[in-house]
Amino acid sequence: MTRMLTEEQYLYFTDRALDGMAEVLTGLGDDLANTRPGLPGANSPYAIVTHCLGVAEYWAGHLVAGRTVHRDRDAEFTATGPVEELVRRVAAAKAQLRADVAAADAAAPLRHEPPPAYRDAVPGTTQAGALQHVYEELAQHRGHLELTRDVLVATAARPRP
Repeated sequence: MTRMLTEEQYLYFTDRALDGMAEVLTGLGDDLANTRPGLPGANSPYAIVTHCLGVAEYWAGHLVAGRTVHRDRDAEFTATGPVEELVRRVAAAKAQLRADVAAADAAAPLRHEPPPAYRDAVPGTTQAGALQHVYEELAQHRGHLELTRDVLVATAARPRP
């Protein structure tokens, strides 16, 4: 099979997802970005984006590029803070992802073994498969973030009884 995407094509799509997330955060501001919708198990926009950065760092940085990464996945879902800081982290993550993709060998195996719970997340466990998983998570959670924003904005706009 021939190569399906160039590095630049891949990064175009990951950048769009990350830029869209930064735009949602900026539009919400600190208060709403750190608010969980009143739905069981819902996460705040800040937590959703923090999780996405953790996914990219772990899957592209650790499993593909081979960097040592210390990730606290559970803490991603309780993260809070200023939007401006998180938007800066999104920009830094885009730059790091660019370097990680440049270092990737698409057909090569992962540089580290994923935890047992995630070994089936990427069929064939190639570096290209791990990078596709990063994009899958970014695209999926961008939509998730947009829906979360819509719920938060609609709830905030309702008159209080």
